[in-house]
Amino acid sequence: MVVHRVPAVPLARTRGRGHTRFRRRRSWLAWHDHGVDIRHASSVEEIVAAEHLLDGPAEPAATERFVADPLHHMLIAYVDDRPAGMVTGVEMTHPDKGTEMFLYELGVDEAYRRKGIGSALAAELAQLARDRGCYFQWVLVDNDNEAALATYRRAGVTEEAPQTMLGWDFAGQG
Repeated sequence: MVVHRVPAVPLARTRGRGHTRFRRRRSWLAWHDHGVDIRHASSVEEIVAAEHLLDGPAEPAATERFVADPLHHMLIAYVDDRPAGMVTGVEMTHPDKGTEMFLYELGVDEAYRRKGIGSALAAELAQLARDRGCYFQWVLVDNDNEAALATYRRAGVTEEAPQTMLGWDFAGQG
């Protein structure tokens, strides 16, 4: 598993440089000109309409909780008003580090893959992280997932030293 981080400088610091905001605007215009519109999902209905991009059906209670939490984000890419891709992110704050954005999941409809939509979504989430004052964004990727690695590399990540992910599985426990 590889951890990828997208540096995210707070917006107040990037204003003086100018280049970050210009790149974002240029990127959004380029995608918009190609019929791709990336929007922040703010309702259960928007997420349910895009559930074909998730690993499974949206669970009602979890979706309500997701929408109600201001630290959870879903950006949806629309082509001809149809959900073509989505990315989710979660803001996490630690007392000695500040706030970072965890890119939780990225999904692109098979018909729209290899067109740059995934990279655009990851880059837009990184911009959202910057706008919200996060100091970086990160994602975990399986080492053999070449498509995901290429997508995140195009979005501007830097590769960190190899990591090992450990977890506790509570599914099915009563």
